[in-house]
Amino acid sequence: MEYFIIGAVSLFTAILTFFSGFGVGTILTPVFVVFFPIEIAIAMTAIVHFLNNLFKVGLTYKNIDKSTLIRFGLPAIPFALLGAWLLVSISKDNLLLANFNIFGLKCEVYLIQLIVGLLMLFFAIAELYPSFKKDTIKQKHLFIGGIISGFFGGLTGHQGALRTMFLIKSGLSKDAFIATGIAIACFVDISRLSIYFSKVQDINIQENIGIITTATLCAFVGAYFGKKLLKKITINTIQYMVSFLIIVISILLIFGII
Repeated sequence: MEYFIIGAVSLFTAILTFFSGFGVGTILTPVFVVFFPIEIAIAMTAIVHFLNNLFKVGLTYKNIDKSTLIRFGLPAIPFALLGAWLLVSISKDNLLLANFNIFGLKCEVYLIQLIVGLLMLFFAIAELYPSFKKDTIKQKHLFIGGIISGFFGGLTGHQGALRTMFLIKSGLSKDAFIATGIAIACFVDISRLSIYFSKVQDINIQENIGIITTATLCAFVGAYFGKKLLKKITINTIQYMVSFLIIVISILLIFGII
């Protein structure tokens, strides 16, 4: 049953989130948590996320904006290492609310998830205002975006939405926005995986290779069809899609649903 559930989620989220540049890890992590401990679930999701991003780089590499990649991606690396180290080193004592139900779903609210959710919600709502939509983020500010998305990517796995909030305002074309975001995500994934596997001793790749392979192959299929649909999507459509997905995911994080 877990093969079918995780495979189906990987497939559909890979299609849905190809255009936004985030979502596979955010949505897939809570699905893995149903079947595995949280640290192992995050690490296994990171494997699928990384392999899927490598596949997407192969589909989109010609459109990568190298300047943005360097300015945003390089500062993300050390802070992704820091966030991942904190994840596997600190105890889970930042639980704020536990064992309450929303529409029949058992929820737990952690401080880190609450902070990330509120941050995402603020930017998503601001993005809906016309005056804010016209603003662009200067290249020098991409450094800050790299730090923020890298750190939370390592700590919670929610790098994509934070990265997208900066890149969507950077003035990149539709194709460059998607391709560059994918390449930056690979930087963060390599960094956090190196920490996860050096610290979390309970991850048994051979024992879980079947479920990881299933999720990865399904994500590949989803990414392939997402690339096919890209030609029919405008940058304005992507911006509205990003805002909507960020609002939905931020609310789910704030209330501890994911």
